[in-house]
Amino acid sequence: MRLRALLENDSLGLRLLGGEEELDRTVRGVMTTDLRDPSRYLSGGELVLTGLAWRHAPTDSESFVQILATAGVAGLAAGEAELGTVPEDLVQACARHRLPLFSVTESVAFATITEHVVRQVSTERAGDLAAVVDRHRRLMSSGPAGGGPDAVLDLLGSDLDLAAWVLSPTGRQIAGPSEGPVLPHAAAARLAGAHMAAVRTGRRSPHRTVDEGVAYSLFPVSRGTGDARRTVLSDWLLAVAADTGDWPAERLDLLHGVTQLIAVERDRRDAARTVRRRLAQEVLELVQTGAPPSEIAARLRVAAPVLLPGQGAAPAWQVIVARVDWDEPDPARALEGGAIAQSLLEELLVDPRATGPDGSDRIAVAHVDGEAVALVPLTGEAEEGAEHPDGSEDEAEAGRTETGRGAAPDSATASASGADSPPGTGAGSAAEGSQEQGPARLTGVRGSEGLHADTLLAEVSEPLGRALANDGRLTLGVSAAVHSAEGLRGALEEARHARRVAAARPGAVRAAGHEELASHVLLLPFVPDDVRRAFTARLLDPLREYDRKHRAELVPTLEAFLSSDGSWTRCAGRLHLHVNTLRYRVSRIEQLTGRDLSRLEDKLDFFLALRMS
Repeated sequence: MRLRALLENDSLGLRLLGGEEELDRTVRGVMTTDLRDPSRYLSGGELVLTGLAWRHAPTDSESFVQILATAGVAGLAAGEAELGTVPEDLVQACARHRLPLFSVTESVAFATITEHVVRQVSTERAGDLAAVVDRHRRLMSSGPAGGGPDAVLDLLGSDLDLAAWVLSPTGRQIAGPSEGPVLPHAAAARLAGAHMAAVRTGRRSPHRTVDEGVAYSLFPVSRGTGDARRTVLSDWLLAVAADTGDWPAERLDLLHGVTQLIAVERDRRDAARTVRRRLAQEVLELVQTGAPPSEIAARLRVAAPVLLPGQGAAPAWQVIVARVDWDEPDPARALEGGAIAQSLLEELLVDPRATGPDGSDRIAVAHVDGEAVALVPLTGEAEEGAEHPDGSEDEAEAGRTETGRGAAPDSATASASGADSPPGTGAGSAAEGSQEQGPARLTGVRGSEGLHADTLLAEVSEPLGRALANDGRLTLGVSAAVHSAEGLRGALEEARHARRVAAARPGAVRAAGHEELASHVLLLPFVPDDVRRAFTARLLDPLREYDRKHRAELVPTLEAFLSSDGSWTRCAGRLHLHVNTLRYRVSRIEQLTGRDLSRLEDKLDFFLALRMS
């Protein structure tokens, strides 16, 4: 299609600001970005959509437009929502580089323009590609005719003989063909890990890999661009059982168009999370402020029908706390780990056997103080005589297992014969493939006991560890199940303490459960006073004496260092210190106490001493 055609459709909300003489340029695709330098994602001929979040000063426009012009993009469309109008410096920069510039009215979503361009570009291609993309558009549309991502993948199989799957970061199948080869969960997890590792290196998609002799090409289903660390742990991917290395540009464009259509479906699903996030935030605020249990129970009664439609109140709840930390030498560029962990938990806590884009509709996740907090309702067998969190008597039927998550322990680790065979070998049926999925993260045990930290860790450590590479960490804490509103505050504290225990261990992905707290946190109130005094004096008195003489603030530094999970960057930012100053203080703490704060045992001793003091 030509750029000129965009102005002929009033529903797109586009207004030409410059470059009228260049309107006969051909548009080959569309890309949304707020990166300062998106060149690695550009191949030429794109209509670039931007919300202007990259612009911090007028001088930024020249460098941004120069990058686009060098990459050979067809035109630039800037949204008015961020600044109210397109700045003049951007208009002038586009004029200098002969880059057509459009403004996008605030009332029109970028997704609307994206879908229009994808449809127009695709339908102008010849033969079967045009027919396939047009049918994809219709099947992805809302209403009774829409078939969703699964129908799109069915068409890829029937029209182009391509086996493809939409996967979550942990390898959970979001969508797949209704017929054809089964993608085992173990293989899907490896593909997800390979994809995230490639994204972190900045390589242009598709990412090609070979798993157990089968070639795959991996395409990102991105919700936007920016620092890859913000979305790599939660973005979907499209895995195609083919090597696209020698594909013509038209066929590659088709697959990129499919990912854009699936991204629209992802955006719809994310919008539906808003209510669940708000419910979780409200419950969390009530719990943290010490609200009466009756008030918390009333809020849970509102949340239960949303998370468990048609089932009424949940007999039990569980709290999961997560944090993502990235090493960042410049504190000004540090990412907010709670928001990243929030999106991750919404994908992470879905049963690996649950397919489809709406598998997380039973999980409510909030984030506060750098942590994500998931409120997970547990259906199934509650303890005999236990109360619901809303105060009513337990009416759960005996033997009822967790709906949509449950499996007997012996089936949780069952593996179908041939389940690990690569697609196309004919080994394993669809039913067999569903049993191959590995340990059930949310149903490692029966009834309302819920998630276990070790099964969660085993499921996610390999793929997510590759995404975190050498500069990131994910730490998780898991509470016990509680059966009343009064128990939620304790469950939240349990999960938070467990996450701190996990953070004290080395490794990119670490998880700890409530059962691991019995050796220290839960026993602290029972330690005799004389033992407390002797233990804390031995560790903390040298620091207190030094602080008294030199006003060095070593004890507050130690507390901040431990609460920051040993992160130099985050601790320095919290204390408003240079990292070198922090290192000097920690070195002095180690000299005065004879301890080593890089050792787990010494960290735990200091943690306990501070807790008991």
